[in-house]
Amino acid sequence: MLKFVKNHMESIEGVANYPMISLMIFFVFFVLLFWWVFTATKEHVKEMAELPLENDDQHNKL
Repeated sequence: MLKFVKNHMESIEGVANYPMISLMIFFVFFVLLFWWVFTATKEHVKEMAELPLENDDQHNKL
């Protein structure tokens, strides 16, 4: 099965570009996430941290 997949992938023109593109997408995503974490305000982080602990009747109604 692996031999079939390998032979099939080698027949696709430019297939070597896809791993590089996916690496760049993940790299950019994690750099942006890292930037967002360090630039988030303490008020926003505190609000998000307390969100699961809020006892709001609107959220408890089914």
